[in-house]
Formats: sequence, structure tokens, C-alpha cells
Amino acid sequence: MRHVMPFPPETIAELIERGAIQTLAGVTAKMTWHGTHFTCRRCLNEDQSKFTSFQCAQCETTCAYCRNCLKMGRVSRCSELLIWTGQASIYPTEHRMDWQGNLTPAQQKATNELLDSTQQSISHLLYAVCGSGKTEMLFKPIHHLLNEGKRVCLAAPRVDVILELLPRLKTAFPDTVIEALYGGADVERFDAQLILATTHQLYRFQEAFDAVFVDEADAFPYTADETLQQAVRKAAKANAPIHFVTATPSAQLLAMNKKNGNISILARRYHGKPLPEPRNETLWNYEKQIKKKRIPQKLLNWTKERLDKQQPFLIFFHQIELMELAEPLFQQLEDRICAVHAEHADRKERVQLLRKKEVPGLLTTTILERGITIPNVQVAVVGAEQTIFNKGALIQIGGRVGRSVPNTSGDFVLFHQGITNAMDEAKQEIRKLNKQGDPLL
Repeated sequence: MRHVMPFPPETIAELIERGAIQTLAGVTAKMTWHGTHFTCRRCLNEDQSKFTSFQCAQCETTCAYCRNCLKMGRVSRCSELLIWTGQASIYPTEHRMDWQGNLTPAQQKATNELLDSTQQSISHLLYAVCGSGKTEMLFKPIHHLLNEGKRVCLAAPRVDVILELLPRLKTAFPDTVIEALYGGADVERFDAQLILATTHQLYRFQEAFDAVFVDEADAFPYTADETLQQAVRKAAKANAPIHFVTATPSAQLLAMNKKNGNISILARRYHGKPLPEPRNETLWNYEKQIKKKRIPQKLLNWTKERLDKQQPFLIFFHQIELMELAEPLFQQLEDRICAVHAEHADRKERVQLLRKKEVPGLLTTTILERGITIPNVQVAVVGAEQTIFNKGALIQIGGRVGRSVPNTSGDFVLFHQGITNAMDEAKQEIRKLNKQGDPLL
């Protein structure tokens, strides 16, 4: 949008005059039999319930804005979106990949398949269990693209995943200009050759990337929001491949890549050890007890054991309000225990404190179900029967356990008030993957 461009208005005006920048109305309107039909040119939203009409001081008439992408700044009918139509950027073709690890034969096979798909501009699904080393399998295809002078985007639905990936990519490609885009980020180079971005940030781009990798492609809100999926397609150039990476692909994603793309499957973690299976423990009336300012006895014993053994832990709650009621109760056990959720101001800092072993454990919502690696972490779910803990969420939550050598196993307990289909399905899926990945079977 013109008013948030980091360049003087005179420069923008000159570039528009030269034809290097094209202007578009932020929201377009078309008259139909049912009335006015609005379309947001930034996020491509056409859901009429997500547009609001108002008396605009800028255009001094009845205007309309899009609520779907409001967090990115308001776009209305009188807003101007700016698109670069001038000379394309020329990127370096020599990039150093400074990763010292070794891929297993299964990882090498998958990364070669992903590279082949990239070279053929075919979509690829990397279906790999939690802790299988998915990020490292992306290095070779990304390195190939960078050395071709191509521009690459690695996107994910959640900021925690981007924050986890950024230092790893910067270490792997130390000479490459890399930028991370997420809400509140300090951005120096929007034109960086390798962009890490939340999927919401891709509303800003149009035909900008030669390849897009979507990590955690099954995560909310990406799977539930068609405009985010459109944003990924809009950000990619016409024939650019869009690759998907996840441990829990949806049936739709599997079907799409079986029909129009390629699939690589890894059922074993990079260290060769099986995924931790969940164990079920009843925890009756846990909400009532927490509201009466008591930690239920089984949960209390589990937490004390983690503290005694000095094992870092994550305790997942289905509801922010319940978690915040529980936080001071856990702080009576250990005053450094704290809670995190999506809107928490200190979320990133608190996760970092757990990584540094400066806090013993965190209470959390499903915001930390993926995109976080803590060596030797133990995991509990409080209220595993709640609908928010579907099969995919439980598999991802369990995937936090046993990710790193030498701590390749750990406790994954589901505290519940009744076993659900999702709990059974998650356990069955984990057993199936462990059997599939066992070289002796």
C-alpha cells in the first residue's frame, strides 16, 4: 500500500510515471443481481460477510474495507496497492551451504526426489514423521534454486515455526540474504533472495517466487482459510513449484499430490528410534479442581516427577482461561513455571527461556504443538478428550518428545475424562508409522 511504502512519495510517483510500479484499487466492486460484490485485491477474499461499508474521510463517500486481512493494515476501495512491474531483481548464483550433518539413506532418497520435482516444476509432498529431519531435507533443493539465481520462499502458518527455522537456515546458508517476515518483525530486506514468512505475510506478494515450500502445511489457520492457500499460489510465479512439508497431511493434501504431484514418505526419525506412543490417564473433574485452586493429584505427581528429574516439560491445555487459572498453582511448586499462548506478549522470550533451561517447563495451548524442539522434553495433555485435540494435533504434540540424541524417548501422557476416537486414531497412526519404519518388519 502506498502509505506504508518505505520510500519517499516523490520516488514512488516517479516510478509510477516510468511504469516501474503499477497501482491497483485495494478493494474492487462489481454490481450483480444480488447487489455490490466486493473483492480484496490483496488477500483475494470474496466472502461478502468479511467486508464492512463505512463513511470514509479519505474519499468522502461510502467506502468498504476487507476485514479478512485487517491485521496487515486496512485495505479499502480508495486504498492503492502498488505492484512492481519494472526490471526483475538479479540475484547471486553462488551460495555456500555450510551444513555439517549427514543425511540417512531414507532422507537422501527423499531430498533427491524433492530436488527432481523442483527441477521439473512439479508440486511435491514431503510426508515425514515429527523429528525425521524435514528441514535438513530441504537444504539441497533450496541450495540448487539459490545457485540458479532463483528466489525462494519457505512459508509456515505459525510464527513459532518461522522463529525455529530462521537460525537454522542462516547457519546453513551463511552468505545468502535471508529475511523473516511475521507480525512485528523488523524487516530490512523485503527483496531478500530467501524469504521465511508466515502464510499471512504472503498476502504482500504477487508472482514473486520461483519456488515456495509450505512447512507444516496441515496447520491451522492455513488449512481452514482458502485465502491463505490463494496467497501462496499468488506469491508463486506462474510455473513455480509449490511444495508441502508435514508429518500429518490431510486427506485432501494427499489426494492432491497423488493426482498432480509427487510424494515422499519417511516413517522413521533421523536417529532411527520409534515415535513415542501416548499413554492414557484418567483425570476426572480436572476443571472443577483447578477452579477450586487445586492441581489434580495425578497431574501434580507427574509435574513433581519432572521437576525432581530435572526434565523440561510442556503441559498442553485446551483453553486459555483454564491454563491461566492453573499457572499460579504450578508456580507454587516452582515459581519459574509460566504459561504461553498465541496472544501472549512474552511468548517468544518464554520459549527461549525453556530452551536455555532457565525455566523448568511451560503451560501452553496448541500454539506449541509444532515448530519447537526442546531436548529431553516430556509432554502432558490436560483434557485430551476435548475436540481441539484431534488426531493430527495429538500426533504433532507427541512429536515434541524424543526428537534429539541421546534422549530419543520420553513420556507422552494424555490426561482425560474419557477416551475419544481422536485419541485412539492418533495411537493407531503412531503404531502404524513405527511398524512401517521398522527395518526388521
